[in-house]
Amino acid sequence: MINSQTDVVEAAFRYYRSQDRDAAFPLYADDFSFTSPQDDHIDKATFFERCFPTADRLKEQRLLHVTPADEELVFVHYEYELTTGARHRNVEAITVRDGLIHEVQVFFGGTV
Repeated sequence: MINSQTDVVEAAFRYYRSQDRDAAFPLYADDFSFTSPQDDHIDKATFFERCFPTADRLKEQRLLHVTPADEELVFVHYEYELTTGARHRNVEAITVRDGLIHEVQVFFGGTV
């Protein structure tokens, strides 16, 4: 059961890794916006078309910290290993409002 902002965020990461689009899609608000160094405020449809199907490039992903900053904002610090063997860490600032993810801002880290 999803009860808190951190539960929503952790579920979104689980569904991404398992590529369960049907479970993930309802977690995202209709006005969802995704920003990263490679994407500038793309919408929900574009995110699910372009970004969501990329989990096959990961060998492993570990959530290191899932930390609420306030009533809506959750910071996620994670480490992942690509199938190439390269390891990286990123941080995401995720806005969760009324049980739905409204915005994700990704900050790329360096190699580990």
